[in-house]
Amino acid sequence: MICQFDELIDQLAFVTRRLKTVAKKDEAEVKGQKDAKAPKEPKESKGASESKASDSKKAEASVPSSNKITAFFQGTREELGKVVWPSRQQLISESLAVILMVTLSAALIYFVDNFFSWAATQVFG
Repeated sequence: MICQFDELIDQLAFVTRRLKTVAKKDEAEVKGQKDAKAPKEPKESKGASESKASDSKKAEASVPSSNKITAFFQGTREELGKVVWPSRQQLISESLAVILMVTLSAALIYFVDNFFSWAATQVFG
């Protein structure tokens, strides 16, 4: 039994090491693709980036709230445009599956509850 447990631990350790190496390779590939696509930006000093962040916060504070609301709804509309909506047939079939499962679950709970109620009256009178 202990021997099997040790073998299982060894297999898990091997799989974990393998997954880590694959993940590192994937990260390197993705990083390489991003670096190839994105142009190199000059690095800034810490003080310059902090001043830009404070300038952008000041600019946001000076923007009227109606523009923020409009921008929010425009962004929301853009994101909703990216959603892949189900077809009518898929919507109906999946909705029926959900309704059926909820009904079956409720019926099961009802019958189990009635059984335990009946059993309690038989035992405790």
